[in-house]
Amino acid sequence: MSFRYAICNETFAGWEHARICRFIASMGYTGLELAPFTLAPRITEVSAHRRKELRQQADDAGVRILGLHWLLAKTEGLQVTAPDTATRETTAAYLSELARCCRDLGGDIMVFGSPQQRKIPPGHTREQAIECTVDTFRRAAGAFSNYGVTLCLEPLAPSETEFINTCAEACEILERIAHPSFALHQDVKAMSSESLPVADLIRRYAKWTRHFHANDANLRGPGFGAVDFKPIFQALGDVNYDGWISVEVFDYSPDPETIARESLRYMRECEG
Repeated sequence: MSFRYAICNETFAGWEHARICRFIASMGYTGLELAPFTLAPRITEVSAHRRKELRQQADDAGVRILGLHWLLAKTEGLQVTAPDTATRETTAAYLSELARCCRDLGGDIMVFGSPQQRKIPPGHTREQAIECTVDTFRRAAGAFSNYGVTLCLEPLAPSETEFINTCAEACEILERIAHPSFALHQDVKAMSSESLPVADLIRRYAKWTRHFHANDANLRGPGFGAVDFKPIFQALGDVNYDGWISVEVFDYSPDPETIARESLRYMRECEG
């Protein structure tokens, strides 16, 4: 099968949006994933005119803005695990505004990682954190449904957060939310911290998975480290995964052009 490839825009720090779109299209990518903090401190500060402009620039380059990630990064006062109802309500309202923006940009996927905004509050248990998280997401569920956007919950390694570290833990929360606008996001870097091989996790949680990040455990792009992506692509093919495969890196060396070019070259090699 043929996969759809995308890349995250924060890789291209300092580049204008239109330039990013033209460049990744020339490399062979057809999707772009946006981090809200690259657009404005708060998503509500991105005007309707600017949203339309961003979408048009992507369209002109033959690229689709597939959605958003790093949803709550660099914000203050937002917390999905907050014990007080007011903070959960404020957080849900902001997630709803992100869903509106995602729709305006032409996307339908939002990846919830945001390790700082999902910590277990001091003195609270994991079970209490789960209950608060489920409540926060349920408060935003109507907006996600109305805007046709899916919130994909991302497990993260214990080195990043103490809450929702495995695909199993994420799916436990998804089962409690019990809403069609919520799904699982899988990330190779994060899955590399689990006890099962990445390929096994892909197969085991295929029915939940809507989005996929390609990266290495060393924080660089696919093919820039020790992770072998051939069994990963074999597993994605075996489960008929039809979502985006989006490159997300945290080490931006040597440069955006090389990251984009070599990551895609390696993934296509593994796909073949």
